[in-house]
Amino acid sequence: MTASLSFLDLPDRLADGRLPRVVIFAAAHGSTYPGKDSSGYALAADAIRAASQEDAGLVEHWDFDLGGPLFGGRPVSCIDAGYIPTTLHDNAGNRARIEAKTRDVLSMPTAPILVGGDCSVTIPFLAGFADHGPVWILQIDAHIDWRDEVHGERHGYSSPMRRASEMPHVAGMVQVGLRSVGSARLADIEAARAYGSRFVTAREIHAEGAEAALRHIPQGARVVVTLDCDSLDPSIMPGVAARTPGGLTYTEVIDLIAGLGRRARIAGFDLVELYPPADIDGLSALTAARLLVNAVGAIVRQD
Repeated sequence: MTASLSFLDLPDRLADGRLPRVVIFAAAHGSTYPGKDSSGYALAADAIRAASQEDAGLVEHWDFDLGGPLFGGRPVSCIDAGYIPTTLHDNAGNRARIEAKTRDVLSMPTAPILVGGDCSVTIPFLAGFADHGPVWILQIDAHIDWRDEVHGERHGYSSPMRRASEMPHVAGMVQVGLRSVGSARLADIEAARAYGSRFVTAREIHAEGAEAALRHIPQGARVVVTLDCDSLDPSIMPGVAARTPGGLTYTEVIDLIAGLGRRARIAGFDLVELYPPADIDGLSALTAARLLVNAVGAIVRQD
């Protein structure tokens, strides 16, 4: 699959030969459960790219989310590398290609942004940081994703944080936006707590703001952010497979991103679980595009 549009109409390379600060790439498929059809997620990246086009000519304008133009008045320092090839149900092959692309981007060195796909793509994305640790994980999600296996598959969308906990280069994790009954069994909660994961519910963010989560991140740590679209309230992000009331607001999420950029160093970022077949009037894709703008803006402001 190749993208007909790029995010914000960004180039696939910088014409003056500079290394980019950020490389965006997409992966349509990760590790799909047997008998499941996750092809709807393959529409996500192009939906986000299309939603970004309205702002494509405005990257030099003042962005009130960022407190200035996207690139701070400096030259463009982000590229869109398109899609890496993935195939539905080629689980091992998809994981290998996503991890290899992540390692390639990190070797530049630069910060990778992966656009999924369901959150099974997060597992090989995190694995790609093996030579660039230690890293912390900030997971923004309605669910803790600590299942050990589902239908015999240990790398599916219910398991990314369990698999991350087994990676030697992952120093710790903060899981924020949690709410409702989710998919967590008691054993999953106990395993996550035994590992040392810090849980921050959506209600805590509503009451205390981003600091409720950010205080658990060590100052100056390298952090990989994984943002599941169902972390946001379905009133503003309806295009997800697991709509759950009481989610985070757009402002709360961009406060998390900006606050993290000031407290620590965002080493990588993924945005997953946008499900365009469930979207309403393109609202979710537009919100997801704005979240990615904020991620790019936070990263390029790290000096």
